[in-house]
Amino acid sequence: MNVETIDRLELIRKQLDRDGRVRVADLATELDVSEMTVRRDLDMLVDEGVAQRVRGGALAAGPQSFADRFQRNSRAKARVADKLLGLVGEGGAIGIDASSTLQRLAARLGPQRDLTVLTNSPDTFAVLQDHAGVTSLLTGGELDKRTGSLVGPMASRAARDLSLRRLFVSAAAVDATLGTTEMSLEEADVKLALGEVAAEIIVAVDSSKLGHRAAARTFSLDRVHTLVTDLDPDDSRLDPYRDHVRLL
Repeated sequence: MNVETIDRLELIRKQLDRDGRVRVADLATELDVSEMTVRRDLDMLVDEGVAQRVRGGALAAGPQSFADRFQRNSRAKARVADKLLGLVGEGGAIGIDASSTLQRLAARLGPQRDLTVLTNSPDTFAVLQDHAGVTSLLTGGELDKRTGSLVGPMASRAARDLSLRRLFVSAAAVDATLGTTEMSLEEADVKLALGEVAAEIIVAVDSSKLGHRAAARTFSLDRVHTLVTDLDPDDSRLDPYRDHVRLL
């Protein structure tokens, strides 16, 4: 992929973030390329899970199923999960959200000493049953069949009932100015509730989420203690975040 293609993809992605949809003809005129080139670009964004093709253009992709999210960028997510292991610590209570990245962390935990884990993910809750010394708690709430996460007032209320030493949370997108964002307000509400009772918030995302925005705001970067990605902390792609959060 050449520089021109990368620049076009970034411009199209920003328009999708801002407007929710794009038209092939308009993009071809604006970018001074053929409509065939635009269609190829949109196909790439579909493969990344950013866009959904419609007649004449594309829409911003909405919430994706857990299975789809788990398979996407699996190597990068595995590297993130490996980094997170050293941040779990001993004892007390931590929170783990319903992301595919954080389910990988849950699977790697192994035996613990008196660790309580609160999650809004039935899949993660099931994985935690295999670890000695871990007490796993499920928030309850309404199951969002699109994402496999528990959301709604009951989930948010239960999230506030425990004092968390650390909250491990992913995001649909991370922007250096806006912070973390989600595809749906329901997902954002539960994460905000978990964040209210967490002494420390650790955001874990693969690098494809950096520099983008989704629909629902969650955490500003001044609320985030550590940003964990699949990149080396010295990677220049992390420069916009370097003065705001600890990088790992």
